[in-house]
Amino acid sequence: MKWSEVFNSSVGKKLVMALTGLFLISFLIVHAGINACIWAMDGGEMFNKAAHFMGATVVIRIMEIGLFIGFLIHIFQGLSLELQNRAKRKVGYAVELGNKGSKWYSRSMGLLGTILLIFLIIHWKHFWIPSRFTGVEEVTLSNGVTTHNMFALMQSTFSELWVVVVYVLACVSLCWHLIHGFQSAFRTMGVHNDRFLSLLNSVGIGYSVIISLAFAMMPVTMYLGWVS
Repeated sequence: MKWSEVFNSSVGKKLVMALTGLFLISFLIVHAGINACIWAMDGGEMFNKAAHFMGATVVIRIMEIGLFIGFLIHIFQGLSLELQNRAKRKVGYAVELGNKGSKWYSRSMGLLGTILLIFLIIHWKHFWIPSRFTGVEEVTLSNGVTTHNMFALMQSTFSELWVVVVYVLACVSLCWHLIHGFQSAFRTMGVHNDRFLSLLNSVGIGYSVIISLAFAMMPVTMYLGWVS
């Protein structure tokens, strides 16, 4: 495959989607692990230390640029594939196959992806933009380091019910998006053995549910006052 076909052909677009998707899947594990520090019940000390490390380490900041590029490419190629598929489906099937043809979430990846894109914009507005540009109140940690009090920002953000509802709905969308995307990425990468695909499908479902549930529980537990 020529490099020009990577972003133009259907196969190339799916390959890029698979590679960026697997990259973002690995990022979610790190992100969930850091955010889980809010449950240390130490007033946000561990979480703020982790957030400070991520924000102050040069290598991490460089990787952050790669993460944004990965998000943009994944979103762009996803929208491109969705438009391409819609163009092919202008003439519908004589008989609607429904779930016999493919699962509803497989047919709704464009919708689920759009919901997640809207959520990302909201999420960046709540946390990334304040931490990088508009400013966050500071706190001095037990090790003497003064840093952004991201824990307090989370508490403030998740004190509003509508925000919690939006985040939980986004996590539901994320779960369905990942269930399809996980096994689809490996199929695109060339895994066709039924035994391996069955295993990957089980792993993918487990991963999708656990990650999405973990993210959903963060705003919920903060709103309910279970985190302090």
